[in-house]
Amino acid sequence: MTKPDDIVSPKQVELTIIRPSSGWRQINLKELWRYRELVYFLIWRDVKVRYKQTLLGAAWAIIQPLMTMIVFSIFFGSLAKIPTDGIPYPIFSYTALLPWQLFETGISKSGSSLVSGRGLLTKVYFPRLAIPLAPVIAALVDFALAFLVLIVMMLYYGYPPTRAIWTLPLFLLLAMITALGAGFWLSAMNVWYRDIGYIIPFFSRIWFYLTPITYAASIVPEKFRILYALNPMVGVVEGFRWAMLGHGDAPSAQILVSVLISVVLMVSGAFYFRRMERTFADVV
Repeated sequence: MTKPDDIVSPKQVELTIIRPSSGWRQINLKELWRYRELVYFLIWRDVKVRYKQTLLGAAWAIIQPLMTMIVFSIFFGSLAKIPTDGIPYPIFSYTALLPWQLFETGISKSGSSLVSGRGLLTKVYFPRLAIPLAPVIAALVDFALAFLVLIVMMLYYGYPPTRAIWTLPLFLLLAMITALGAGFWLSAMNVWYRDIGYIIPFFSRIWFYLTPITYAASIVPEKFRILYALNPMVGVVEGFRWAMLGHGDAPSAQILVSVLISVVLMVSGAFYFRRMERTFADVV
């Protein structure tokens, strides 16, 4: 039997109403920080799920870029004789494949993150930006494992790290910002248009060939360099080669173009994501 003291009056009930923010307050980084433990969980879950029930496990993070490098070295290095400005083709291509693998993994996982995480999306409130953010950060695990192979290759070919290696985290950050920006756009659009899930692999392949991975950016005519730098991954890949191998000239005004495009891509993607966020639970 319910006692009178156990009855909760309407005045004692606290009601919390969550309303979507507007204007510049749409991107609430403080709220995202308050839910950082959830972000950590999503990152760890993504790392575990990626290699769950696989025979080789995390070794795939090394095998994928290593086998790609071998194929490129045979066809583009030995047969096509693509110029590399004197750098052995295996280490030339592998150095570029590392940031590209980080970027490609980030946009592919992030772009489909909302659809694949629909169960969590419709049950509880949390900053939805955490969902596409987690796969991009989780891709750093693969990058770190594959980076160890690059160190071994540099020792084998006699290429010690340059003094500019301290700039490597900056180019890594640029790759992540670009992946986040593309991930925000693609994940939000994928909720409404499932065609995006089919477009992402094709989109990443086109982006791959527009990036100097299998070839040196020096073959691009000078008059097209600024236009070419509109692809932010050009600055990332060339920066990696310069920082690790001393290839090419030090980053110039062209890298500023890449940085500007990356920042615009991320900020605009975040605002578009937040604008569409209120419809995710109803549509997904």
